[in-house]
Amino acid sequence: MSAAANKQLLQDIFAAVATGNRQPLLDHLADEVTMQVTGQNSWSQTFRGKEALVRDLYGYLATLLADGRRTVPLRFIADDDHVVVEAKGEMRTKAGIPYNNAYCLIYRLQNGRIVEIREYCDYALTEAVLGPFPASMKQRG
Repeated sequence: MSAAANKQLLQDIFAAVATGNRQPLLDHLADEVTMQVTGQNSWSQTFRGKEALVRDLYGYLATLLADGRRTVPLRFIADDDHVVVEAKGEMRTKAGIPYNNAYCLIYRLQNGRIVEIREYCDYALTEAVLGPFPASMKQRG
């Protein structure tokens, strides 16, 4: 796919995510997707495979965050098979505490599938509001 087609695909996915519908994102994750949560903190790790990403990261976040969470895109930049998305989160914890992080997400796509994600955000905010990522759930290797 072209850079323009990859950008349009991510724009369509994020249009749904901005309304709270994460299904188009899940539908476009490749089975072998990897997601690197960058930084030097308890959340920093690489999730390998769609099943692990959905279960260990997205599933854990679902236990912490209230329904109706949104990630709103601000900007898309595409280059070949990469699309960069600048976004802001509009979320609350289940206890009602605001969790409104800023994100830079870098996606690599192949044949209309997301094969790699790299996330940059304010991890001090993540740990302050959501707490440390449980060591027992950390990805190995």
